[in-house]
Amino acid sequence: MNKGLSNTFKKTYNKLFKAFGPQHWWPGDTPFEVIVGAILTQNTAWTNVEKAIHNLKKARLLNPRKLHDLSQKELAKYIRPAGYFNIKAKRLKYFLNYLFDNYSGSLNRMFYGASRLCRRRKHGNTVASVHKLRRELLQVNGIGPETADSILLYAGNHPVFVVDAYTKRILSRHRIISQDADYHEVQGLFMKNLPHDVEIFNEYHALLVMVGKDFCKNKKPRCSKCPLM
Repeated sequence: MNKGLSNTFKKTYNKLFKAFGPQHWWPGDTPFEVIVGAILTQNTAWTNVEKAIHNLKKARLLNPRKLHDLSQKELAKYIRPAGYFNIKAKRLKYFLNYLFDNYSGSLNRMFYGASRLCRRRKHGNTVASVHKLRRELLQVNGIGPETADSILLYAGNHPVFVVDAYTKRILSRHRIISQDADYHEVQGLFMKNLPHDVEIFNEYHALLVMVGKDFCKNKKPRCSKCPLM
């Protein structure tokens, strides 16, 4: 732990929380809805994801078994508002196949139980570690580090810090990281210098998104009014 950086992160969190208050992330009624949202939100605004999820809810399809049994073509129709709907339908199907092939379609088993992959590798019926589960998720086509960590934190309640473009931009502009710092490097700074607390990681990520969207914009940042200045 770097005491100076740890104090900086804590002060940043306190300033943002005072400015924005609790964000109540991630929006979703169930862990499965959170996972679907994490995949659908890639390269689109959340308002578009909400429309797609509404379509699935209205059709009573928002559960693992029903989406697993639904054809990819039909799934794409329901999630059309999220954009890149054919690609995202394929990615959802990849995840669902992984879930059913390795955990019999059970999110509880995925997050907290033993994997068939584990048993095949002769690790026995031990509880799958967060690191092992993260490696598995990253092997699913269409799931990158940010999506995998969003699933772990927001759906699984595992203390894994989520890094996104807003996080990198804010830290870079405050000269905490270099502009070419990679995901693993940025995530490591938070993981090493903050307590591994699900609520803190959850809230911190959401608050960074807020300041990134409203103040630390890619073009024409509003630095003079930013709560971090």
